[in-house]
Amino acid sequence: MITIVITMHSTIIQIGNSKGVRLPKDVLTLSGIKKDIEIKVKRGEIKIIPKKEEAVDDFAIASEESFAKDWLRPEEEEAWKVYQ
Repeated sequence: MITIVITMHSTIIQIGNSKGVRLPKDVLTLSGIKKDIEIKVKRGEIKIIPKKEEAVDDFAIASEESFAKDWLRPEEEEAWKVYQ
């Protein structure tokens, strides 16, 4: 199997109130990524991969509701503003 690697340079651009990178159609086609993605971030690196389909169980839904009580508060929004 042959692996094709494309290296390109780009610029981070303003998209509304966010920042983004335009990806050429050929890059997306080669990657096989269609729509939903997962973004992994570590210092000095951002990795975009296709989103894995995962089964959601009742525990995960209950956990999400529990976290929402803690995270969806005005003081949390304020604390996270520095990262937006």
